[in-house]
Amino acid sequence: MVLPVPVPRSYTYLIPAELAERVVPGSRVVVPVQRRQVVGLVVAVDVPAPDVPAKPIAAAPDGEPALSAALIELGRWIGSYYGAPLGLALRALLPGALWSVRRPAGPPEQAERVIGLTQALPSLLERERAFRRAPQRRVGYEALEALGGSAPLRHLLDRLGLSRAVLDGLVKQRLARYTDVPRARDPFADLSSPPPPALTEAQLGVVSGIAGTPADIPILIHGVTGSGKTLVYLELLRGVVASGQGAILLVPEIALTPQTVARVRGVFGDQVAVLHSGLSDGERADAWRALRRGERRVAVGPRSAVFAPVQRLAAIVVDEEHEASYKQGTVPRYHARDVALTRARLEGARVILGSATPSLETLQLARTGRVCTFTLPERIGARPLPPVDVIDLRSAPRVAEARGIPWTEPLDHAVRGALARSEQVILLLNRRGFATYLQCPACGDVRDCPHCAITLTVHQTPRALRCHYCGHEEPIPAACRVCGKEIQRMRGLGTQQLEHFVSRRFPEARIARMDLDTTSTKWAHHRILERMAQGKLDILLGTQMIAKGLDFPNVTVVGVVDADTGLHLPDFRAGERTFQLVAQVAGRAGRGPKGGRVFVQTRAPDHPAIRAAAAHSVAAFAAAELPLRAPPNPAYPPHVGLARFVAVHEDERLAQEAAEGVAAWLRRANTERLGGALTVLGPAPCPIMRLKGRWRWHVLIKSPEARPIGRVVRAWGRGRGVAARGTVVVDRDPVSLL
Repeated sequence: MVLPVPVPRSYTYLIPAELAERVVPGSRVVVPVQRRQVVGLVVAVDVPAPDVPAKPIAAAPDGEPALSAALIELGRWIGSYYGAPLGLALRALLPGALWSVRRPAGPPEQAERVIGLTQALPSLLERERAFRRAPQRRVGYEALEALGGSAPLRHLLDRLGLSRAVLDGLVKQRLARYTDVPRARDPFADLSSPPPPALTEAQLGVVSGIAGTPADIPILIHGVTGSGKTLVYLELLRGVVASGQGAILLVPEIALTPQTVARVRGVFGDQVAVLHSGLSDGERADAWRALRRGERRVAVGPRSAVFAPVQRLAAIVVDEEHEASYKQGTVPRYHARDVALTRARLEGARVILGSATPSLETLQLARTGRVCTFTLPERIGARPLPPVDVIDLRSAPRVAEARGIPWTEPLDHAVRGALARSEQVILLLNRRGFATYLQCPACGDVRDCPHCAITLTVHQTPRALRCHYCGHEEPIPAACRVCGKEIQRMRGLGTQQLEHFVSRRFPEARIARMDLDTTSTKWAHHRILERMAQGKLDILLGTQMIAKGLDFPNVTVVGVVDADTGLHLPDFRAGERTFQLVAQVAGRAGRGPKGGRVFVQTRAPDHPAIRAAAAHSVAAFAAAELPLRAPPNPAYPPHVGLARFVAVHEDERLAQEAAEGVAAWLRRANTERLGGALTVLGPAPCPIMRLKGRWRWHVLIKSPEARPIGRVVRAWGRGRGVAARGTVVVDRDPVSLL
């Protein structure tokens, strides 16, 4: 068996006779480890050698395996590909609550009290005799009879207005009895939308084309924003569910989950289960159990939903497949898109990737024939894509009242015009907080995080200086800590300051801000988006979470307040992420009959990412970007595979030494065992050199072939690296080099 610990080995335990039927591969068990007990997972049952000492298993909390054979094999692949211990790889496949030794069976199922009739009174004479002195009891009896003989107690009390005394009286007369029936905690039970409209001819063509493609060939649906990719997904999944099989639909953001769930429930009703980190332990456990039992056939959620125990899995849809949020940030550092491809291969399911701005890796797979592409080049109803005005912040006239905020007259006029016409506006600024940093105008001192190599962001609600990486917080000082000058200047722009400015500029507008600061509570995303859909908001502003997947027909103006926030970061994906973000948010405009217009403010109007986004052209961006990543330039994905080794330590010198040891080990392995198949770069300080009090140095390896990268990643995971390996993080296929 394996334990959820960072140790690359398995453990042997004895199976007591009384647990023999419950302990099989895939079962969760409670086992003693030194002076404590932990939950482990059985991966094999065998007859041990007689001289192997082994302790007995303490308990087996489940009546059936928690993981199927296919999911165990998927966990093995994750551990092998990403160089993670098998125990940590398998830990990711189950909800966190199922690893608690204090409650090994997981959160208890919620029970609903139901009252049901136990004796029939078919004749009026029998009823007169039974209820002669209790007419209300007869009303209760006949209400139960009309409901089929049983009903939830809460329904009878709250909806029908019956009293508890009446129902208790039926039980005392032995005409009825109470029972407790397990009921899944489903926070989305009341969420639904009307059935989707009929598919267009273009959508039907994609559906029929996919149906005629072999299931083992991955599919890419490349459709412009507003082309109805979601409707195609639902039509494909309708056939899957109708045949008694199951499916998984992945979305990149929790913010998109309620809207997506409503659409999916409009087609499949109570067949839908939702899995995401914003739910309580009990809600996630109930959804997981319902899928494992086959009671629900469609799983919806962000990246971890790729592990949903869907029975007879036939399809996995990865919506917005280009999104970096599909990459897990802790061990095992898997990418849900790649895991979906592997799981589909293991279970004979189909994978459908969808995006208006596919990743360059997926485009490369499509060009080499490993992915079959279907296109939706036009919006539903042949509505045109919105025209995009690129505004040069270096020369465009600014609104005088903006006072340092990049707010130009063209954007101002567009917002004012939309409000006058009772239309809605979306404003994107991908930087939260009030100001980027606080600086003394006299000596130039900037307040930095004491634990990270970044400046502290100014927040006004609540008022504080805050680090967005480690959470460090301190009061906004009244005077400079170096020279004592009382006046401190706020530099840069965040969503809080933009909200403050826009509310003063357009006092009549109803405004909501959507970023991590305003959506930290449960259902916060849903409440904001619901108000927008109901027309109770005029302006929605926020970070990248408002840029994708949202469909509001009354939005006619979209403004990208500063498109340069991520354009010049020291990361080879900076241009790609900027293109995708701008193109995606541009697609929020003009989805209704009123049309729309997009305004992109930038200091780099000639940058290929900005030009391609303004033209809504993935092909133009790929044509400009792919040559920059190919030899003789420094090669980067998709032309080569990439892995990153990050050495971290509280002592800067030890972090550097660990990185140097990693680089030396990689170069030896490359020379002695791999024949020079790798390119080893570094060591060098990470762009963000210190995070959470730990210094960071990294080493990169590249190769046009996946095998040599896999060999060194696995060798490191097996403990064949330098002695400092415990302080080294390995990230294969990283989405960021910061």
